[in-house]
Amino acid sequence: MAKPNYSFEKRKKELDRQKKKDEKKARKGEQNADGTEVTEGAEVTESTEEAEKAPEEA
Repeated sequence: MAKPNYSFEKRKKELDRQKKKDEKKARKGEQNADGTEVTEGAEVTESTEEAEKAPEEA
């Protein structure tokens, strides 16, 4: 029976943790100044801002 390579498994876990950490950091970097998350392909325009404010005023 083959002997398990624990150092390989450990290194793989470390790489996975680092990748997850980098992705989280990248997501946090994509947030707007007001803390809302930026989505791909979505642009904030005046018409969308007015549409969001209208229900609050009514």
